[in-house]
Amino acid sequence: MFTGIIEEIGEIKNIFSTAKGKVIEIKAEKVSKDLKVGDSVNINGACQTVVETKRNHFKIQAVEETLKRTNFALLKAGDRVNLERGMKLSDRLGGHLISGHIDCTSRIKSIDLRGDSSIYEFDLPAEYSNLVVDKGSIAVEGISLTITELKEDSFKVSVIPFTLKMTTLGERRAGDMVNVEFDLLGKYVKKVIEKKEDIKSKITEEWLKEIR
Repeated sequence: MFTGIIEEIGEIKNIFSTAKGKVIEIKAEKVSKDLKVGDSVNINGACQTVVETKRNHFKIQAVEETLKRTNFALLKAGDRVNLERGMKLSDRLGGHLISGHIDCTSRIKSIDLRGDSSIYEFDLPAEYSNLVVDKGSIAVEGISLTITELKEDSFKVSVIPFTLKMTTLGERRAGDMVNVEFDLLGKYVKKVIEKKEDIKSKITEEWLKEIR
């Protein structure tokens, strides 16, 4: 699990294609210090397993499913990425609970600079619209953010200068694709409601059969 508080911006040194994915080597002075093979690390919001470590580098292997669901297929050597190590049970939860399992990618529709904050608007795929609420939490590129405005096909977040400085979000432009993970608690609530509706539907069907 992760919190959405980015620890470091890493740099992609190399990307190697494999039969079923890509091996990505990332330079990270801080995060690499105590990483071990088998550890989980959040890269632009996607939870990945460390397969090799060096003094200030580490490698992960992105499989086909990851490349399909995230923007990893667009990454190239020299790109900067948001990094967060797995949270400890003793850590403060500064952001919100993030699993690192990307739901979809989203396009940045617009960036509006307003004084001390920047308003980012992102596309919202229709199939995920019931997982977002106004003032709810959302993870974009692994960053814990709060939804400030919700529309039928988009959502907005307000980003302070500190977040822009400490993450790669300030380097993104309108039209860029970003990784999105919707709130974990919202997913469970949705599942419970769907289950109840399914049970209700089945009971109704059985009742209609009885009275026919």
